[in-house]
Amino acid sequence: MGKHKHNGHADGPKDSYGQEQSHHEHHLGHHGHHHGHHGHHHHVDLEGNKKGLIIALAITFGIMLLEFFGGLFTGSLALLSDSGHMLSDSSSLVLSLIAVWIAAKPASPKKTYGYQRFEIVAALFNGISLFIIAGFIVWEAIERFANPPAVSSGSMMVIALIGLLANLLSAYFLMSRGDVKNNINLRSAYLHILGDALGSIGAIGAGLVMWLFGWYIADPVISMAVSLLILRGAWSVFVNALHILMEGTPEAIDQQSVRAALEQIDGVLNVHDLHIWTITSGMDSLSCHLLVDDNRDSQRILQQAIRLIGERFGIHHTTIQVENSGIEHEGLHQ
Repeated sequence: MGKHKHNGHADGPKDSYGQEQSHHEHHLGHHGHHHGHHGHHHHVDLEGNKKGLIIALAITFGIMLLEFFGGLFTGSLALLSDSGHMLSDSSSLVLSLIAVWIAAKPASPKKTYGYQRFEIVAALFNGISLFIIAGFIVWEAIERFANPPAVSSGSMMVIALIGLLANLLSAYFLMSRGDVKNNINLRSAYLHILGDALGSIGAIGAGLVMWLFGWYIADPVISMAVSLLILRGAWSVFVNALHILMEGTPEAIDQQSVRAALEQIDGVLNVHDLHIWTITSGMDSLSCHLLVDDNRDSQRILQQAIRLIGERFGIHHTTIQVENSGIEHEGLHQ
């Protein structure tokens, strides 16, 4: 009944799997060029993310060994807990590195979006591991409140200072080489390292208090404070990763604003079945139905909608179905 289905472009050419090509491939003008640039930018980010993770992993693993043996030598819970956190950091960095490698694998007939969402799974796992680490630190600190042991505060501060410098160096390389701001996988690894830096600062502060006043209870107190800061970062990563896996609307995009913008296109009568979700960090997708006036050029409206979504909202993976105003079926205006 005059119904046109579009995946980027009406009746587009088919690919080798019998699917309609995206508007970026078929519409060779502005959209084709923009899609190519986006792919190149993603490749640059991928290489930067890998380099940043490798450098951070080498630094973190080395300092983990230093703090572990230093904690045994000085008897400091703050150092041992920090080394335990660094062990988790090393594991999280390895996982993030594996996720970056897997995400780079090409799409296939069975994995049409590729493997890029594995980065979100890795971020979720890293967030959960931060909860576990903080729990262990709190448990050990509670036990030490009753009978705080003596700690070699001088050696503890020296080792913690080395750990702090290493953490700051790792954080620098992740921020300068990788996309910490927009990539949740990199951000989860960065939060692990930032938690380490806070742990090192806490160990230095505890060591200073114990050295000046002999208050050995400062060691578990500082450890508790650091664990709470770690939990705050863990919660943020966990919630964001879960939101993406639940196909939630990206936080930076307001669905009502998208709907209003599409309905302002001349000839569009209604927008329904609008869905916006994130495949992986930096890759948002949109699908919707547009009910258009029978007397208007549906192809022109379709291309205008695609261009508007890309330019105003930064979404370049769209599937839009255009329907004539005479079409009526159950659930049309959802």
